[in-house]
Amino acid sequence: MTITGELLIGLENRRGGNSQLWGVEATSGERLQPGFGGAELGDLEDACALAASSFDAYRETTPDDRARFLERIADNILAIGDELIERCMAESGLPRARVEGERGRTVGQLRLFASVLRDGGYLDIRIDKALPERTPAPRPDIRLRHIGLGPVAVFGASNFPLAFSVAGGDTASALAAGCPVIVKAHSAHPGTSELVGRAVQNAVRDCGLPEGVFSLLFDSGRQISQALVADHRIKAVGFTGSRGAGTAFMQIAASRPEPIPVYAEMSSINPVVVFPKALAARGGEIGRDLVAALTLGAGQFCTNPGLVIVLEDSGYAAFTASLADTLKQSQAATMLTPGICKSYRDGIEALEANPFVKMIAKGAPGNNFQGQAAAFETDAANFLAHKELHEEVFGAATLVVRCATVGELRAVVSALEGQLTISMHADEGDYEEARRFIPLFERKAGRLILNGFGTGVEVCHAMVHGGPFPATSDSRATSVGSLAIARFLRPVSYQSFSSKLLAAELTEENSCDSQCGRDSEL
Repeated sequence: MTITGELLIGLENRRGGNSQLWGVEATSGERLQPGFGGAELGDLEDACALAASSFDAYRETTPDDRARFLERIADNILAIGDELIERCMAESGLPRARVEGERGRTVGQLRLFASVLRDGGYLDIRIDKALPERTPAPRPDIRLRHIGLGPVAVFGASNFPLAFSVAGGDTASALAAGCPVIVKAHSAHPGTSELVGRAVQNAVRDCGLPEGVFSLLFDSGRQISQALVADHRIKAVGFTGSRGAGTAFMQIAASRPEPIPVYAEMSSINPVVVFPKALAARGGEIGRDLVAALTLGAGQFCTNPGLVIVLEDSGYAAFTASLADTLKQSQAATMLTPGICKSYRDGIEALEANPFVKMIAKGAPGNNFQGQAAAFETDAANFLAHKELHEEVFGAATLVVRCATVGELRAVVSALEGQLTISMHADEGDYEEARRFIPLFERKAGRLILNGFGTGVEVCHAMVHGGPFPATSDSRATSVGSLAIARFLRPVSYQSFSSKLLAAELTEENSCDSQCGRDSEL
């Protein structure tokens, strides 16, 4: 498949005329061909008009039709073969095994939502049958289902060029919900984005769907991104990226004449809390395993452990020694973009210069495009007094906070912002104390982990990849797992409708009413 650098506006491919952008080889900083034409406002207008005109027809396609569409996208992505893997490796600096694994996750997400559609539970059908004899007032027949919100804007993420990008979880869940999608590709991997975008575009054509179901835009600046969120035809936004960009989108969406939801995943340091008995029994093991989680993906996962809170006791010396020894053996890794690498190095330099922080160890140094892993240490009093120590350093850096008492440990956790994950390492002798912390952890994070780390986000029905602000903009939602479809649905009730006017899933023969426990006799 030839990469052309064109916009995909429905089924049309066209050259954008708003300046030009290039992919960059992450290991060298060299430009990759071809150049990509940035979208103009007229291109955005066409994409939004097509999406809006396609919405009613697309949302009323059968769940099975949409399931086959998602499966066709998955098949088309796999059919691209090595061309996709190699372009993604070049643009992201990620190794082949990681990219192939991410492709598998992307395909798996699409197939998961196909199964969700065939199951039908996402519609949350509720039926209250008429009670004409009820006194003092009869009850009419009322039935509820969930329908798609409308066209959705999705922004590709820098750190997951496949699984959180053009055909990633936001796109898959929105398409499953019956919502057309307009994707703004991330500028760090335009070639990867075009290849996957064409796989989606071809699936639209192959399945005979309205052409406005999918469009892909490139933008060399902020104009198109901001205008996309502001466009009155867009009804929701899916975003993974920086807090600054996420909050900017939230403000644009909130200031519209019709405000819309922005589901933004933004910032998380994913604290790891180590309790005394676990520290004493296996401090060295925890230190070693921490480095593996910290350096995974060059520390560029949204769930890498950027903070470790330790109730200092016997075992602390073994923990820090193991952490330092293991970290020193870690190799520097290519980061996603030269800009991300520079930001990471700036963050490390700020910690090194901070008088309230001590260096524990660094990994092996690398070249100008690689991040060197690092671990630092401070105490509870200084952590609480200096808010800059709470900030995320995006990369393989972590800060260990020593707590002398349970009270200090609770104060440190209480001072944290919202998180995607909180991990606790506890042996059975710690359980009584750990149990008292669980309500606090629940208030702070969307996923709690025992004796592990937040890395490794399973795509399944029970997963929550979300959390209180600033981890995400809406702690009620998840961007991973089957529940992600709920972000792009809204409930509609149908009162006193003839069965001839009802959607098929609301009729007697297709509904599960009392079998689902939702047939009310009140």
